[in-house]
Amino acid sequence: MRETDFERLYEEHAQALFAFLAYRTGDRVLAEDLLADTFERVLKAKKGYDARKGGEKTWIYTIALNLLRDHVRRRETERRSLAEHAADGALPDDPFRTVESRDVIGRALEKLSPEEREAVSLRYGGDLSVPEVAKVLGEPLDRIEGRVYRALRKLRAELGAEVV
Repeated sequence: MRETDFERLYEEHAQALFAFLAYRTGDRVLAEDLLADTFERVLKAKKGYDARKGGEKTWIYTIALNLLRDHVRRRETERRSLAEHAADGALPDDPFRTVESRDVIGRALEKLSPEEREAVSLRYGGDLSVPEVAKVLGEPLDRIEGRVYRALRKLRAELGAEVV
């Protein structure tokens, strides 16, 4: 990838991608790390993105989402390992739950399924369109539209219509 292409991609997408990652993780430092890892992979990509498969934004968010999923899996493995070896069974708090449970919106988000939370995070935290969310998740558009609609309906019921 040419340096000018990389710089353009970073300028166009880094701020919104950071907002998505910070929204999804609730941890600015982790979001910064994931953002750096995402753009490191973008830079190292031999072929770059394939325009036939979607836009640059979709490609970058897919990389970021995969990194986030990998992080969550590693974290869960570490948590299970600690649980097996902890004498008193006490575990450090999961940073995702800690942040979400700090406020009313966090508690409402916990009521959503993981798939709904992910779709809402990409749509509103990442400022992706619903078709872009569908491409990032590799699922049909109508399924994602329904998922986002159901999630928003649940959030409205939980928070009250004036909040959402």
